[in-house]
Amino acid sequence: MIKRVAVTGPESTGKSMLAKKLAEHFQTVWVPEYAREYLEKKQSKYDLDDILNIAMGQLEREEKMVANADHFIFCDTELLVTKIWAEHAFGHCPAWIRENLTAHLYDLYLLCDIDLPWEADPLREHPHLRDYFFNLYAGELDAMGVSYAVVRGMHEERFECAINHIRYHFNL
Repeated sequence: MIKRVAVTGPESTGKSMLAKKLAEHFQTVWVPEYAREYLEKKQSKYDLDDILNIAMGQLEREEKMVANADHFIFCDTELLVTKIWAEHAFGHCPAWIRENLTAHLYDLYLLCDIDLPWEADPLREHPHLRDYFFNLYAGELDAMGVSYAVVRGMHEERFECAINHIRYHFNL
């Protein structure tokens, strides 16, 4: 059975790099962040429908990639990201995201801490709200009652931290 690991957290916390490196380490596949690809193609400001389309696209990509996975699949973001994003940007979250968030849980969530320096990017919006969002993610994961671990440290240290959490959680 494939174990699903979600790499989640606020913007600019190394999620993409971590998901990719973990997949390489465990010789399996990872699911890149669909929002980045979607928004880079969009010519105008995003709206709530875009966030819903991104959530659906992310989950669809994950389901396609799981067929190629070996023991693990690492997902760069997941539906909690779109829930928090929708609620912050528009004051509410589409029902589809809320329903699928609770129906599509992961075996382990790796919550990336905000201890990495902020890296500017045209798609990133909230460098001044990093503490707020980190605490929001932690609170949501607690409320969901799922298994999660906080990943900290600079680059290689962060990677080793994630590996240690995976080894511990899955008794490897």
